[in-house]
Amino acid sequence: MKLKLDSKKKKIVVLSCMLALLVVTGFLNITLNNNNTAVIDASNTIENVSSQSFFNSYRTERDTARNQEYLYYQVILDSANASDEAKSSAETSLAQLAAVKEKELLLEGYIKSKGFDDAVVSFTENFVNVMVSAESLTEAEVAQIVQVVQEQTSKSIDNIKIIPV
Repeated sequence: MKLKLDSKKKKIVVLSCMLALLVVTGFLNITLNNNNTAVIDASNTIENVSSQSFFNSYRTERDTARNQEYLYYQVILDSANASDEAKSSAETSLAQLAAVKEKELLLEGYIKSKGFDDAVVSFTENFVNVMVSAESLTEAEVAQIVQVVQEQTSKSIDNIKIIPV
């Protein structure tokens, strides 16, 4: 027995799945952050989320957002009602999404290979943001990161932001 869903029902199913993913991500984020807090001072209880938790949370949120984008484009590609132009645009967007994800993972690996404990890279249309696990960075460390990013992206130094976390 094959289920046949009309366009509205398909959209409702896809949006419901996206909402469920968002709720699960929020729950995991809260749970993981609560498990990774530490008391710094007994008299002044200050919760400090560890650096590792930040990087894990960031990656989880980034992957969730990407999965939602992927589902959106996949619905367009699977739709019988979508125009050829819309399908072509969705294919292009999926390819760009995959390329950005690959480049971010590659850069994160290269930066870690330079001796940093962890790193997260994100791309916007004009900028590359690099967050590294460090309290502060020396000029030599910044130069290393800039060199790696420029070799892989051809972005100018003005369009690269490096943030120690």
